[in-house]
Amino acid sequence: MEVSRTEVEEAAVRLLARREHSFRELTRKLERRGWPGELVESVLSDLAERGLQSDQRYAESFARSRVAKFYGPVRIRAELGERGIERALINQVLGGLEVDWFALANDWYERRYAGEPAQDFREKSRRQQALARRGFDHAIIRELIE
Repeated sequence: MEVSRTEVEEAAVRLLARREHSFRELTRKLERRGWPGELVESVLSDLAERGLQSDQRYAESFARSRVAKFYGPVRIRAELGERGIERALINQVLGGLEVDWFALANDWYERRYAGEPAQDFREKSRRQQALARRGFDHAIIRELIE
């Protein structure tokens, strides 16, 4: 069965119409549908050149959505990396967010623990781990819990 370039492009555009996707995400999704990798890469490169697919837009959108869900920079950086976004672009996007990470961590902490102080070392440790899983660095965690 011969696969046409148009079919691959239409499938990619349909996926992009729903939400932004990274180049790597689109590549995986289209290859899972059985289309050859070289054709997929070629089509996606063309879409990127035409501005229909943009890792920049994807990274900005993804980072803003994660901040809205109270995730910290460490986790956002890791998740963007897993999705194929280059380190330089990740640094640029995180730098451009203008987020007060301490205030974000504090807001989540207050919502989660309702202002109740940790009763013992074990509870304090559990809370530190929860903040670390959300992607906040140790300096912020230490300042919040101490």
